[in-house]
Amino acid sequence: MCPHGGAITPKHRPLQIYFYLNPPSVKFSAGSLSGVTSLCPLQTRHVVGAADSCPSTKMSNVSYHISNLLEKMTSTDKDFRFMATNDLMLELQKDSIKLDEDSERKVVTMLLKLLEDKNGEVQNLAVKCLAPLVRKVKEPQVETMVDTLCSNMVSDKEQLRDISSMGLKTVIAELPLSSAGLSLTVSVCKKITSQLIGAMGKQDDVSVQLEALDILSDMLGRLSGALVSFHSSLLSSLLPQLTSPRMAVRKRSILALGHLVPCCSPALFSQLTEHLLTELAKGPPTSMTRTCPKEMSPHVATVTQLCLKFMTYDPNYNYDDEDQQEDDSMDVEDVLDEVLMTSHLLKLSTSSIKYRPSPPTAPESDDEYSDDDDMSWKVRRSSIKCLEALILTRRDLLLSFYSSICPALLARFKEREENVRADVFTAFSTLLRQTRVGSSHHGNVKAGSDPALGSEDEPAVAMLGTQVEKDVPVIVKTLHRQLKEKSIWSRQGCFCLLTELSHTVPGALEQHIPALIPGLVFSLTDKSTSSTMRIDALSFFHVLLLSHPPEAFQPHMQVLLPPVVACVEDPFYKITSEALLVAQQLVRVMRPQGHSATAAGLKATDIDQEVKERAISCMGHMVCHLGDHLGVELQGVLAIFLERLKNEITRLTAVRTISLISASPLKINLSSILPETLSVLGSFLRKNQRALKLCTLACLTALVTHHAASIKPAALEPVLSELPALVDEGDMHVSQVSITLLTCMAKWCPSSLAKISSSVLPGVFRLVHSPLLQGAALAAILDFLQALVLSKTSNLGYSQLLKSLTDPFQRSQSSDGTTIHRQSYQSVARCVAALSSSCAKETPATVAGLMQEVKNPGSPESARVLALLCLGELGRSGSLGRSKEVKTAASCALGSMAVGSLDQYLPFLLTEISAQPRRQYLLLHSLKEVISACPASGLSAHVESIWALLFANCECQEEGTRNLVAECLGKLTLVSAAQLLPRLQQLLRAGSPLARSTVVTAIKFTIVDHPAPVDSVLKECIGDFLKTLQDEDINVRRVALVMFNSAAHNKPSLIRGLLATVLPHLYKETQIRKDLIREVEMGPFKHTVDDGLDVRKAAFECMYTLLDSCLEGLNILQFLDHMLTFLMLARLASLCPAAVLQRLDRLIEPLKATCTTKVKAGSVKQEFEKQEELRRSAMRAVAALLAVPEVERSPSMADFANQIRSNADMASIYQSVQGGEGGGLGPAESMDIS
Repeated sequence: MCPHGGAITPKHRPLQIYFYLNPPSVKFSAGSLSGVTSLCPLQTRHVVGAADSCPSTKMSNVSYHISNLLEKMTSTDKDFRFMATNDLMLELQKDSIKLDEDSERKVVTMLLKLLEDKNGEVQNLAVKCLAPLVRKVKEPQVETMVDTLCSNMVSDKEQLRDISSMGLKTVIAELPLSSAGLSLTVSVCKKITSQLIGAMGKQDDVSVQLEALDILSDMLGRLSGALVSFHSSLLSSLLPQLTSPRMAVRKRSILALGHLVPCCSPALFSQLTEHLLTELAKGPPTSMTRTCPKEMSPHVATVTQLCLKFMTYDPNYNYDDEDQQEDDSMDVEDVLDEVLMTSHLLKLSTSSIKYRPSPPTAPESDDEYSDDDDMSWKVRRSSIKCLEALILTRRDLLLSFYSSICPALLARFKEREENVRADVFTAFSTLLRQTRVGSSHHGNVKAGSDPALGSEDEPAVAMLGTQVEKDVPVIVKTLHRQLKEKSIWSRQGCFCLLTELSHTVPGALEQHIPALIPGLVFSLTDKSTSSTMRIDALSFFHVLLLSHPPEAFQPHMQVLLPPVVACVEDPFYKITSEALLVAQQLVRVMRPQGHSATAAGLKATDIDQEVKERAISCMGHMVCHLGDHLGVELQGVLAIFLERLKNEITRLTAVRTISLISASPLKINLSSILPETLSVLGSFLRKNQRALKLCTLACLTALVTHHAASIKPAALEPVLSELPALVDEGDMHVSQVSITLLTCMAKWCPSSLAKISSSVLPGVFRLVHSPLLQGAALAAILDFLQALVLSKTSNLGYSQLLKSLTDPFQRSQSSDGTTIHRQSYQSVARCVAALSSSCAKETPATVAGLMQEVKNPGSPESARVLALLCLGELGRSGSLGRSKEVKTAASCALGSMAVGSLDQYLPFLLTEISAQPRRQYLLLHSLKEVISACPASGLSAHVESIWALLFANCECQEEGTRNLVAECLGKLTLVSAAQLLPRLQQLLRAGSPLARSTVVTAIKFTIVDHPAPVDSVLKECIGDFLKTLQDEDINVRRVALVMFNSAAHNKPSLIRGLLATVLPHLYKETQIRKDLIREVEMGPFKHTVDDGLDVRKAAFECMYTLLDSCLEGLNILQFLDHMLTFLMLARLASLCPAAVLQRLDRLIEPLKATCTTKVKAGSVKQEFEKQEELRRSAMRAVAALLAVPEVERSPSMADFANQIRSNADMASIYQSVQGGEGGGLGPAESMDIS
């Protein structure tokens, strides 16, 4: 700003600075200055240049420069004061500037004086200067600033009071949180606190009270941890303000208390609670509690009684008798004590929701009666907020909420106040969302899926499913009216609620779609509807289409389609994008009408990227479902798809779209674009983008499968040339999809594979021999080999393939000198069996050759092991050496062959197990193969004989044999759970420690990851087996923890109801027991052995699993007291950040100790590697903590974060775990829960 009121432009700046640095004796006006510049430009520039080059103007001495600025601040001209203050602020913001003691005192004095300046702009600049000044001056000067500001804050001058309050807030915001500056922070806060307490006592001036409470809230919000010694006095000062007659004072007091409570001591918390209870006893409550923290548990009963008392204490209002009767029916009976207390609180809230005033008794007109007369809506709204908070924080009570909160919310859908009604919809949506969040199956459930599926794992979902027929008509009936109202809030709340309902219980609205369509169309077509409203309506429509069958919409297409097409053509890209998603789903149900709008979006190049991609996808669905109706337009659309395929930005969407069209049952003719498409897709296979590779392979598979007749062998050569690089153990999924493509080529285009024996096939065989091959990738190779041998391709017959598979096993080591892995034997054996099953004529000769290989003592051991496994695999689908591998292979082969002829081989196998104690372990392996592979119907006749044998061996001294017996018992129990589980219970009570450990391990094998008939029976008795967590034998406790972990991981519904009794015993096993630690002498050395280590590991694995499957049943604060692993801490930081923050101070020291510990210089390499990995693990936990909002408000955490940033070594580790190698907590970063 120009000193005399005009704007400072680059033209005026040099001259203005000259006059500012050397004020003339004669004062010029702005006009005369501009006149001088215009009349004498050269002379003016000369003067300015001289001033700039003068050594005295450079002011190298900081003190002199500051003194000069301070002198300008005393000028009578407000513009000079403004510019001098601004320059001082710029100087103070420089890191290089250092002030001496005299300069500090002068600057502080001047700035405090400028706070009383008559010019508001100068005052504001002076306040801004305080922020950098706090970091520059020493403690006495900061205290001087605080004393002056506090004194000014209670001044009679309103402007000075306001600016001083701003200054105090600025100072508080700049006080250091690190330990280095903690003494300054504590000292300053002490002064501020004493002054604020005095200011709050000024009952005659409410504005002073409000300013003091605002400042106190800011200080507690940022520095509560540093004010521990002042918490008591602060609480004593704030409590009286809660009864102030001024609402603004009460609100600010509540805010300040809210900042104080998280860091106060339990004693102060109890004092606050007792005070609140005492005040509640004096009169009716005016607001509802927002949350119900664990610390409130001892007081919940008292609060509930008071609230129940005040629910009916109001002589000015009446309650609807019918509503009261409904409320009485919501009592929750026969529940745990805490649930009972919470239900009383719910009863209070649900009754308050119905709290409505009687009509005014005075003869007033409707126009005179307003919300100023009726405050009851505030009570109802706060009650709903309370209910929503309970739903969000107490997922362990979700089932009871459906019988208590759910009916109350449904009854309040008719709420007359718009904002309260919106909160009702939000609370009900939260209830549905919490139900869905608890599900172990994330994501949307597609239309046609069974809502009852997985109901045993999710009781809340099952309960909602049982109530939906009763509740949905009520919901739709109420919302049907709301959807046609002008109120934007109400309609948005309706759509959000209906969206959550469709997500949570797919298909629930099928019978009510005709009732919802008018409101939906109204929101899409009403000219007064906002863009946000249309987007919400389209989003709901999309979810509705996804979660309901197409038949439900077909009668209404004439009504639904026009507004959707209009939205596709909307100029706002977000509406267009959402509308395209809806149109994409409408393709499933509509006939050829309305694709022109999408075609226009497909052709456009100047539209938003999101709209462009969704236009491609939507048009692809139209071609897929309606291609036979497009006629001459089809070729133009396909040409556009090819053009989009060549575009780097849209190619991924185009690949997916072509895949969809290729698999269309309409057999769309793609011959016009097929050759060029194959060439472009082949080039995509060498790109580094993994998602593009996978989509391209899927697209090629669809093209080869459905359009093989139009593909010439030469067209596939660019694709085949890229496949060898993709068939590699480095990425098994890409390899699997690549081999699936080869399988389709072998089936539909066998002539194209003539040259693969020298290109792709060697890579396939390398993959077969890889130790990493298993699962879906192995299944894909089996399909490929079967298709290849049936294709009759030259040089790829049965004998050549068999030789390529088995050749590496004719020597004890592979060609590169490494030992062949055990998994390779299994993979090759399955490949041999797959080849033989496709060429039945070759099977006898193959079996004879394998038998000869086994009997030939000169054959390598690897060849004999493979031959035995191949025989077993062949037997499954239709004397030996002393090597352990050979014996294990033989036992698996025997079991596999017994599966094919159970009556012939099983009696022999059982006899051998009893008669051959030295071979018992291997023969039990065979029996395990039989039990695992045989269907229950085939095995039921032999259950008793197998059980008797296993029962006789359950107390074997050899642990490996006991584990095999346990696995056999568990899998056998799956055949007849009702008959065999009681026998296991009996053995648990009567058996020895060895028998108990066998029984508990057997139960682990009955818990499978899919629904099974045993689940219902096991749920009734699993509590008896979990009692072994208290067993006196440490091995029994260990296997009990392993079994509990398996249940929590695979079937959490089995143990959710038992957590209250099981968790104390689980936490007990996390403690180090000195009586289990012993010393073992190893020559001259002593080695410490901890017999409880395995038990503690098992306990921590259980705790980690519970975080994923049973979070709602855990007391997180109690959980944190026993949590000692970095992995769990990082997980909890994302799941329950509020609870972690409450325990943050006690967590920092272990993290800091681990991150700063260094290994002794003379240690071995393994010690360095171990410590480095430990530091990385701790740093991952630190990274997770720093991602929690407001975490650095903790002084200890802020100090630790600064230490990490300043230490190059720790900063490097932090950066690597945050975004580099090994960073984050992805799927690969998980605790072993096997």
